[in-house]
Amino acid sequence: MVNSLAEIVIFALILDWLLRKIHVPGLVGMLCIGVLFGPYVLNTLDPDLLAIGYDLRLIALITILLRAGFEISTAALRRAKGKMLLVPIPALFEGAAITLLGPYLLGLTYMQSALLGAVLAAISPAVVVPMMIRFIQEGRGTHKGIPTLVLAAASLDDVFVITAFSALLGLYTGHQASMTWQVSGLFLSIILGIGVGLLTGLILIRLFEWFNPRATKRVLVLLGVSIFLVRFEYAVEEWFPFAALLAVMAIGFVILEQREHMAHEISARLGKIWVFAEILLFVMVGAQVNINVAWEAGLAGAAIVALGLIARSAGVYVCLLGTQLNLRERVFIMIAYTPKATVQAAIGAAPLAAMRMAGMNTYPGEVILAVAVLSIVLTAPVGAWAIAFAAPRLLEHAPPGSPQDDLEAAIESEGIEEYG
Repeated sequence: MVNSLAEIVIFALILDWLLRKIHVPGLVGMLCIGVLFGPYVLNTLDPDLLAIGYDLRLIALITILLRAGFEISTAALRRAKGKMLLVPIPALFEGAAITLLGPYLLGLTYMQSALLGAVLAAISPAVVVPMMIRFIQEGRGTHKGIPTLVLAAASLDDVFVITAFSALLGLYTGHQASMTWQVSGLFLSIILGIGVGLLTGLILIRLFEWFNPRATKRVLVLLGVSIFLVRFEYAVEEWFPFAALLAVMAIGFVILEQREHMAHEISARLGKIWVFAEILLFVMVGAQVNINVAWEAGLAGAAIVALGLIARSAGVYVCLLGTQLNLRERVFIMIAYTPKATVQAAIGAAPLAAMRMAGMNTYPGEVILAVAVLSIVLTAPVGAWAIAFAAPRLLEHAPPGSPQDDLEAAIESEGIEEYG
């Protein structure tokens, strides 16, 4: 397993460097390495490494959600008030479109299409977070809180989608009793997730001040507590719903609000951990792609991704009607809502694994995984290019003296390299 880890890290870093030279997100190369070294092509990865792939992807997702929580402040959210409907509605538009189109384009059932819609409906913190931080540094759109709006909405959108995905997967595999329970439980899980996360963050602040560990140890404690919260969600899911990933992000939020300097130190080190976690995340998900199924899903999969994005853009536009944003700024937010990567990589293989464990036909799970990876390959580089191209043309620099997003905080806590 050590040899496999060394190979994927070295090749991923080399390809990441080459792709960034031509302004392509390195995660695309990492996915390709996973596909190439995986069991469906060269089959050179150690089976023991593949066996712990889910846990590695989970750690990567926790890392980026913690990172996002440390970038969301109360002041920035106040500037974005009235526009936070961006959180559920665009995802619902996209998920509903894919649910309706899946049976016709991919031959899935409506329930399987809904699972695919939940996988595809999230946007990528790995692409969006660093680019919005870059625009905060440049002062683009900060007087209207646009980068923070996208940053916060992207993170909350992912939690909403992941919670809905968990509900649908549990219903599909027979682990939950009814859709009514799942729908009502969704809101309860969000409330509990926020509450537990805030309380946990306050407790951690007191412990950190009491024992005064170094920032690196604080990061390790945060990761350990976050993993425990995720495991706790699985342990109690039969009794009450709990959005562990939302709790994880709330921890970062409350530490930023209560102890800003501590939050920036932790966030900077999380950014360094993300360099390694990102490699494992995208290589491991690429290794699970069945090339034959991906080829079969090709044009139909690309069509459903594109149509889903059109529906999402319509949802974004509807949400922004009546706001003070002009047409150019609305178009920018629509573009910023296109990249897929982190969440698709983290949960794209979950239906396949669940179907296999339940003894069900795994072909729908392979289709879902293939389309999830296809969405990353198609939207991550194009979305990153489009955001970078659109920002200087659609967003205005903040006027002198106007309230802006926390530039100092963004610079100090920056830990993820920007894409092009």
